[in-house]
Amino acid sequence: EEPPMHTLAEFDDEKIAHVDDPWERFNRRMYTFNYTLDQYLFLPVVDAYEFVRPKFVQTGVSNFFKNIGEICTLYNSVLQLRGKKAATTTGRFLINSTIGLAGLFDPATSMGLKRQNEDFGQTLGHWGVDTGPYLVLPLLGPSNLRDTVGLVGDLNVDPIWGVEDIGERNRLTALRFINRRAQLLGADTTADQAALDK
Repeated sequence: EEPPMHTLAEFDDEKIAHVDDPWERFNRRMYTFNYTLDQYLFLPVVDAYEFVRPKFVQTGVSNFFKNIGEICTLYNSVLQLRGKKAATTTGRFLINSTIGLAGLFDPATSMGLKRQNEDFGQTLGHWGVDTGPYLVLPLLGPSNLRDTVGLVGDLNVDPIWGVEDIGERNRLTALRFINRRAQLLGADTTADQAALDK
């Protein structure tokens, strides 16, 4: 289910001014670092990626990485005791890994099994851990302290991080990152235009 859209009029200026951001100086510097790296390194790489790879290949690559992500979702659904989500995710992974040719295609969605999204940060939140302060991570961008800790938990069950061949692991990680950045093209421009403070 999509989150509700908000207009600027709905936001309380006082609440905006009191966002939990004790590391504001670090966060602003990290934002500038990420933005510069994105403009001068990642966007040219993404442009080349989109030029070289046909759209259907990009869709297949996206599906492949989303299918791998089902393992993390399953793990966290179990930790949150969400049996229905765990069952749906298991079904999606089995169908897409077989009929969907290792996840290149997504027949599970056509069968009515909607993709679930759970991560270890959400699991910590489910069990009462507060989000903690706002934090901008290098390369990964905006987050919070809880989700940063959760990222470590997610990496431990990520099959790509389990690949023993370091070169292969790095290639898969780079492809996933570039593919993900390509999916966000357009959304970042919209967000920048709408932001009171980038």
